Amino acid sequence: MRYSTGDRDRTHDEAFIRAVYDKHGVFLLRVATGLLWGDSHQAQDLVQEAVLRAWQNAEILDPGAEGIRPWLVTVVRNLVIDGYRARQARPPETVDTALNDMPGPERMDAALSKKIVREAMADLTLQHREILVHVEFLDRSVAETAKTLGIPPGTVKSRTHLALRALRTALTERGHTL
Repeated sequence: MRYSTGDRDRTHDEAFIRAVYDKHGVFLLRVATGLLWGDSHQAQDLVQEAVLRAWQNAEILDPGAEGIRPWLVTVVRNLVIDGYRARQARPPETVDTALNDMPGPERMDAALSKKIVREAMADLTLQHREILVHVEFLDRSVAETAKTLGIPPGTVKSRTHLALRALRTALTERGHTL
């Protein structure tokens, strides 16, 4: 079902947005969370922005079509890149996050491992993080990842190999072995 901006009304707008969220929202949230090293709040904001941009292009997008998912993933990926570049262009914000990150003693090992992996992931390039999110965290096949990212399967394989090697190196530098 196509939605045109010329005769759209509130009902059509809501139906379009609901359809995009119903079909692609959970998937987009997982992708965004992975690209943002687990920051679910920022991931939710990026998903909302991606859906807003889809709605702004409702005259050419069909929320039920499979072709919209790669478009939405590209929008999320571009938003992550834009956010990274914006943070690099201004001084870091000072926030007291130490108290938020302190787990209780019963979860200390898991929290420490999670923190080390997050820091190691931050050392990787965006391409390497993106490949690992799709192949390792979303448990996608090489073919599915290649289709979603619009790259050849061989490129997915080589990037996965290089990304895992880079992650292993980053973890080793932190004293964490696999």
